[in-house]
Amino acid sequence: MNISFNFKNFDPSEHLKEYANNRFEKLAKFITDAEDPELIVNLAVEKFRHKAEVVFVADTIHISAYEESEDMYSTIDMVLDKLEAQLRRMREKLKDRRRAGRNREVSMGVLTFVEESGRRTPSIAEMDKYEPKPMSVDEAAMQMDSLNYDFLVFRNSETEGLNVIYRRKNGDIGLIDPGF
Repeated sequence: MNISFNFKNFDPSEHLKEYANNRFEKLAKFITDAEDPELIVNLAVEKFRHKAEVVFVADTIHISAYEESEDMYSTIDMVLDKLEAQLRRMREKLKDRRRAGRNREVSMGVLTFVEESGRRTPSIAEMDKYEPKPMSVDEAAMQMDSLNYDFLVFRNSETEGLNVIYRRKNGDIGLIDPGF
């Protein structure tokens, strides 16, 4: 993570620089998959106020926080707490979205063909809903064989996406993965 500091109206001590750098490096634990996250820290002193403005930019994240107090160390801690709270909320939202996507049911219908005036028209004979279980592709292939199905819809445990595994006409097994 790239951290850049800008100081206005004061010359910071080495201890303050090191303290701020160590504190803001803790934000890296929230962003594990982002490429080249950047943190811009603006610290300023105006009369008796110590101000801190921080902008955090990553791939899909843009967060900023502002605090002021009478001590620069406490200002840094307060602005860090604000950023951590925002990142936690954002991470929880992403987790909730992933959980909501996992619990999707799949509908499966059985079609029959009805002859009407010399034409065959499809008709839904039966509908069933179920929740696909997470498993690897190998497990899905073994389950499809053991249940003697022609196809099986499952949640891929590696990609967490819905996949379909099916038996081809030549006896081989095919995989449909819409995530590719």
